[in-house]
Amino acid sequence: MMDSPVNHPAHEGAVDIDGIMQQIAEHKGCGTEGGSGKASCGSGAGQGDLPTEIWEKVKNHPCYSEEAHHHYARMHVAVAPACNIQCNYCNRKYDCANESRPGVVSEKLTPEAASRKVLAVASTIPQMTVLGIAGPGDPLANPAKTFKTFELISEVAPDIKLCLSTNGLALPDHVDTIEKFKVDHVTITINMVDPEIGAQIYPWIFWNHRRYTGVEASQILHERQMLGLEMLTERGILAKINSVMIPGVNDQHLVEVNKAVKSRGAFLHNIMPLISAPEHGTVFGLNGQRGPSAQELKALQDSCEGEMNMMRHCRQCRADAVGLLGEDRSAEFTTEKIMDMEIAYDSAGRKAYQEKVEEERAAKVAARSEELEALAGTASDITVLAAVATKGSGLINEHFGHAKEFQIYELSTAGAKFVGHRRVDLYCQGGYGDEDALPTVIRAINDCHAVFVSKIGGCPKAELTAAGIEPVDEYAHGFIEKSALKWFRTYLERVASGEVEHTRHGDASIRQGALINVA
Repeated sequence: MMDSPVNHPAHEGAVDIDGIMQQIAEHKGCGTEGGSGKASCGSGAGQGDLPTEIWEKVKNHPCYSEEAHHHYARMHVAVAPACNIQCNYCNRKYDCANESRPGVVSEKLTPEAASRKVLAVASTIPQMTVLGIAGPGDPLANPAKTFKTFELISEVAPDIKLCLSTNGLALPDHVDTIEKFKVDHVTITINMVDPEIGAQIYPWIFWNHRRYTGVEASQILHERQMLGLEMLTERGILAKINSVMIPGVNDQHLVEVNKAVKSRGAFLHNIMPLISAPEHGTVFGLNGQRGPSAQELKALQDSCEGEMNMMRHCRQCRADAVGLLGEDRSAEFTTEKIMDMEIAYDSAGRKAYQEKVEEERAAKVAARSEELEALAGTASDITVLAAVATKGSGLINEHFGHAKEFQIYELSTAGAKFVGHRRVDLYCQGGYGDEDALPTVIRAINDCHAVFVSKIGGCPKAELTAAGIEPVDEYAHGFIEKSALKWFRTYLERVASGEVEHTRHGDASIRQGALINVA
């Protein structure tokens, strides 16, 4: 590694990161095992898997808990337009309603406008529990606007969790302020720990009033990211790591990134596919850099899961996203619209609504446990993927033709494991099916053996069946995991009887151009 102008005060009287992580992890089998074990405290963890103080932080945070993302909503406010690094996968766009990806917003906000928007959304969507600042630039390259926004929101809506996403370059300079404002969740995008690889991703950074390029820039960025992560862990602030999987650049290297961030106390690792459609205007998009296939992404996530828990439910949200993960209601809350709203923030009403949500969650967990008991003792090494059309709440409650995405579950005798989602173009176009869209939907779930829907028409049912994907509508409005496991049990019985021959399915494509924001 080359010499760097970065100072590393954390190494003077070094922080015992392993000790801190072990204290967090020591709860009902949630411990770490040296350098290779993982803390079972990630996105799929439930109340019994986590220390009380950690559970309180993640139980209703849709980005830090896979279970919570079925029930709770988040919103981002676009108060941070400036950025201090350039990424080859990023192109920030303003006044844009046609793309769903990080760095894109329809309008930029002042902290005061953002505070009013948060109140409007929280009053309308009582399950909105988290306010995040994720751009469209970098929140910590805009510290005055970012922290003024947090200050205003903490005064008027103290029940809302605060979080931010950053590239980490300026993070060490602001950890004290992050702690002061009780920002308990920080996401750092870390794509490399080798500056030679970083130089292929980052053309330049701007740090200490100077622009750096090439390997030197990536060296500085790397050291600042590691220092910032260590400082967050020392203060008990949960850190989630986002990494963009870029085939041929950092795909294999992300295993090393995973080990590095785990050893420094990261709570969760989110490996996301590169978005590189040419129309987005990014360097990677224009030079033909491809994104990963669904199988490539899952294989990498699976390999890293041996080190720490993975987040697999990320939607790579816009910087002004509103609603449940997988939906975007930002068009309902433009500045013009919220200025005309009469806002009455009812914290007691929000609390009562969320208590009902928790009752739904408990019922879902009980139903899953019941089906797992029925599956217990079944001897089979068969594993299949299943797609689910859902509007949320952990239910199979979406029509096939109305689905903008499908949630993907891996089914085995061990249970139903959420492993990702697939965006698709709408098949139903107001009374008729778009026959051009159907093949793209099938390609998006081509690795699945079944698709669970609340309702489906005859034509798509026939096309899915011909593609080897079983359309299942008999569990409409049932709990996802219970229904999927019940179907899987019957699938194993059909395989055992010879009624069905189990075959391995092929790869699926990750659809980049879908899920546009429609007013």
